[in-house]
Amino acid sequence: MQGFINAKVYVYGKGIITASIGIENGKIAYIGNDQSLITDPLPYKEGQVIVPGFIDQHVHGAGGCDAMDGTETALSTIANALASEGTTSFLATTMTQSPQNILRALTAVKDYKSQNKVDGAEIIGVHLEGPFISVKHVGAQPLEYVDSPNVKVFDQYNLASGNSIKIVSLAPEVDGAKELINHLKSNGVIASAGHTDAGFNDVEKAYAWGLSNITHTYNAQKPLHHREIGTVGSAMLIDGLNCEAICDLIHLSVPAIKLLIKNKPHDKFTLITDSMRAKHLADGISELGGQEVIVKNGEARLKNGALAGSILKMNDAVKNLVLRCDVPFTDAVDFATANPAKNLNVFDSVGSIEVGKRANLTILDGEFNVHLTVRDGNVIYKR
Repeated sequence: MQGFINAKVYVYGKGIITASIGIENGKIAYIGNDQSLITDPLPYKEGQVIVPGFIDQHVHGAGGCDAMDGTETALSTIANALASEGTTSFLATTMTQSPQNILRALTAVKDYKSQNKVDGAEIIGVHLEGPFISVKHVGAQPLEYVDSPNVKVFDQYNLASGNSIKIVSLAPEVDGAKELINHLKSNGVIASAGHTDAGFNDVEKAYAWGLSNITHTYNAQKPLHHREIGTVGSAMLIDGLNCEAICDLIHLSVPAIKLLIKNKPHDKFTLITDSMRAKHLADGISELGGQEVIVKNGEARLKNGALAGSILKMNDAVKNLVLRCDVPFTDAVDFATANPAKNLNVFDSVGSIEVGKRANLTILDGEFNVHLTVRDGNVIYKR
């Protein structure tokens, strides 16, 4: 049996234990102390820890490519780049653009998924970020392509994706949002408040309609004020809302991260990278949605200074929580594994190391470097 012998393993609900892990037919077949079962050992060194493969539910690009490039080559490049940071599953994330460009990107995802590639991280769906957003909080999204929430347009996009859309970021206060949120909920798609000027009453009503996620909490949304708690305060107050967070220490300060974690149930805080094409590349000039982006000192900004996504790696997000935000290691791992899996309703098969689940695993050393990434029992990255 393929697997790991006498390794430190983070088992959900139990903590870090010493055990051997057996893998058969792409799934975890054994967790225990019988080393003799592992006849085909995978590389593991003392001082390392095996955790579930990371899940990134909001990522635009990496390695010089973006999901909006609309090609299978671009998606493959992104998938393999993400594997190097321990990510085994992700949502290819679009942005506010022309319908033609969005449709091209979604069709590419459908075609890519149909090939069932075994290399790189797996695209488990699409995060449609826009175009149904507020003109008051476009961030790095092109203003000219902002559109009102529209059920027919969403259905057209979802069909093009092969019914792969898992999350839609939208502004719940905009006309048409109620109808779309109801439609998304009835179709098992997550409605997420993002790029929005929603106040508490707006978010509370949308939550009743079916809104369940907050897109990159704090960023591009109505801030907290003592007379109107805005989108940010609503995200903290309503326990049922899952909150995404870009923990690169640029989009969010350490106290902001601590405040959000303190105010959310354990399973309602989810790490994302929201990374763009410049991730894994050297500093310089890059691009996002046809806009020039300047990447310098770990920051990606438009010429006007607006943040244009991140170049954050998921293993570094986990590292930042542990070393800078005083978050316990296993909690930080949950925020990148179990929590997004639960949010996306795939926790029955991924997001934790349990017998019967898919063998999606990542090996980290004491400095949070990724040494091995395994998906369905296949090594997709080796340092």
